[in-house]
Amino acid sequence: MHVQLPNTEVPIFPLPGAFLFPHQVMPLHIFEPRYRQMVEDLLDSAGRLVIGTLLREPVPAGRPPQLLGVAGLGEILRHQRLEDGRYQILVLGLARVRFEEVPSDRLYRRVRCLPFVEIDAAGAEAEELADRLRAATSARLHQPLPLPESAPPGLLADLLLQTLRAPQAILERAYVEPSVSRRARLVLRAAESGDAAAADGA
Repeated sequence: MHVQLPNTEVPIFPLPGAFLFPHQVMPLHIFEPRYRQMVEDLLDSAGRLVIGTLLREPVPAGRPPQLLGVAGLGEILRHQRLEDGRYQILVLGLARVRFEEVPSDRLYRRVRCLPFVEIDAAGAEAEELADRLRAATSARLHQPLPLPESAPPGLLADLLLQTLRAPQAILERAYVEPSVSRRARLVLRAAESGDAAAADGA
């Protein structure tokens, strides 16, 4: 699915250990004043924002926390404003993006979205990866996948990645990988090593 990127700057919401995938619906509880302001501004606009992954690296004094270079562009699907001013929102993932941070006159950070160019798998390799990903994900969910048989490997790799309790370094590496083939094989290896570790510990 091709997504038209915003032609204006959008807010970025940094979160530790969070990855917004295309087609994923992410619930968020908004309570900090700067992000309450962000949601209020979004509700007066197209409702699009970027969910950025905070890196677990030391931050020099006076500098903002560092973010993974690929992030998730999303759109607010639903919102509920609570009596004390907090928000409960649902964000639909639209696409991976690269981004450039821009000056912000608001309490929150803002970015300009740049394309993330994905390299699709093709032919027999795509079919092989789709079969393996579907089997691995179904085994973890213990129920049939609610996806058509034609679901592409990229979507299936993302779905399997969301089921893993892998170290953040593995998640980051898979999330930023533009090659669907390499991403799928990385996720499959992580799933298989996780299953082996679980079996060894049983």
